[in-house]
Amino acid sequence: MLQPQGLDQTSVAQYECCGVRVVGARGAYDLYSITPLSEALAAAAREHSKVVLDASGITFADSTLLNLLILTRRSVDLRVAAPAQQLRRLLDITGVDTLLKVRATVEEAATC
Repeated sequence: MLQPQGLDQTSVAQYECCGVRVVGARGAYDLYSITPLSEALAAAAREHSKVVLDASGITFADSTLLNLLILTRRSVDLRVAAPAQQLRRLLDITGVDTLLKVRATVEEAATC
């Protein structure tokens, strides 16, 4: 069943880990909620050569997020850390996991 828009609020935070910019995302990401995450990843990519997306708090993702990850990867060394089961399955089914460096933890993504 579809959730009404805004039911699962999103949030984005940025911080450093092992000298790498980490963008932490929480909530459900689709066409209507992707803008703050898109802006945060773009800003991080402009200032850093490697960016980690802490995806542990992403509760839902669709093709909008996949597109953002692929586009971001074009401009920066993007790593995805700790994706929850739904996102991990989406990455696997679409083959996007072969394009991105997906790691179990933020620390592992930042250091490899």
